[in-house]
Amino acid sequence: MLQRLAERYLENWIKKPNRKPLVLRGARQVGKSTLVREFARKNDKILIEINLERHLFLEDIFKTLDIDDALKEIEALSGIPISATDTILFLDEIQATPHALQLLRYFFEEKKELPVIAAGSLLEFTLAEHSFSMPVGRIEYMHLGPMTFTEFIMAAEPPLTRYIENFSINTSLPKAAHEKLKKKQRDYVFIGGMPEAVQIWCETGSIRDVADIHRSITETYQDDFSKYAQSHQLALMQRVFRTIPRIVGDKVKYSNISREHPSKNIKDAIELLSKAKICHKIYHSHCSGLPLSADIKETVFKLLFMDIGMMNHICGNDWTFLQSFPDHELVNEGAIAEQFIGQHLLLTQSPSPSLNYWVRQAKTSNAEVDYVISQGPLIIPVEVKSGKSGSLKSLQQFVIKKNIFLAVRFDLNPFGFQDISHQISTSNGIETAHYKLLSLPLYLVDTLPKIINEIRTSS
Repeated sequence: MLQRLAERYLENWIKKPNRKPLVLRGARQVGKSTLVREFARKNDKILIEINLERHLFLEDIFKTLDIDDALKEIEALSGIPISATDTILFLDEIQATPHALQLLRYFFEEKKELPVIAAGSLLEFTLAEHSFSMPVGRIEYMHLGPMTFTEFIMAAEPPLTRYIENFSINTSLPKAAHEKLKKKQRDYVFIGGMPEAVQIWCETGSIRDVADIHRSITETYQDDFSKYAQSHQLALMQRVFRTIPRIVGDKVKYSNISREHPSKNIKDAIELLSKAKICHKIYHSHCSGLPLSADIKETVFKLLFMDIGMMNHICGNDWTFLQSFPDHELVNEGAIAEQFIGQHLLLTQSPSPSLNYWVRQAKTSNAEVDYVISQGPLIIPVEVKSGKSGSLKSLQQFVIKKNIFLAVRFDLNPFGFQDISHQISTSNGIETAHYKLLSLPLYLVDTLPKIINEIRTSS
């Protein structure tokens, strides 16, 4: 079975003395149910799993908020006593019976000894359609996205995992490991992180089988649209769904998606897909302080798709296409590198994934930094470069304007960490940018939080 790093989160959660019910959020088919089942199996727990889509009658019982009645029904369905030792209650597809969300409060208050996990794919729609108060402070959220590159390596070539997990600013990777990881990163660009696609790749190594999985998932998502869109929206939803992978990295202009539909309708479709975690809005932030999300401009944003493998499938970028390009052309084609890095930066932002970028429009010259993240008190610009070289002019403009200490560049070069002093032309004349530049190969994106923390504690 595939290993998920989120299992460590569950291990810490279940040991908490004041443990709250845990709600797993994320798009369909990213592996929420499998994660819970594997966690229970590996930890010798008895799993009481109730798929609420198959037992809709429970909604009337949950409405009463009577925890004892609810547990009697769950025991009758599962045939397993709730009081059994080492039991976990797993309520899957919780959005199907919305009052189960409200009932979680009473699990916390009255049955604290029982570990409860709930999972749902469209919780935002459920919350928007119901006026009951959520059990704030009595539940815990965890976001699960597609498999990361590290998780992919753990499944596809386990011996390489140690080079990622043990990486430090005081170590250097062997050249052979660097080249192997670059090649595996290119494989990941095609396969992506949807667990079913990774599993079939590990089992068969068949490109065709992976493409079939991507096709099946795409069809499932499009079938799902009818669950959270009205009939007159379906055609537009499908259009937007298939357009987003082609405009990754670009500022969203509704006219570039469709000239036949009103902007408001396109905006609503994007909002629905964003709520379903099929895409993610990356807002422009002025980056004048923390949190970055408090300084955003909501009308200026770009989009990331949910998964890079799915993105390339929808764009028609097949295996031959992705493998035939030299390095610098590959990562530049279709904003693939920006999707890869952005997708992983989002996955480090649990429980509430969010990401920003910075753009400055001026008469003489524009500047744009691909992503801006924060860690502790630091605001950190992140540039994604195509291949092994590229200008850092925008990043340096940002460093001077915001008085930044540390900047990050992802490209195809080996790791580097250096002090930079570079003169650039600004509106105030010639100024010098002084900063530390952390250069990382694309495949080390999962290590970024750890490396930044290492730099902060050593400086």
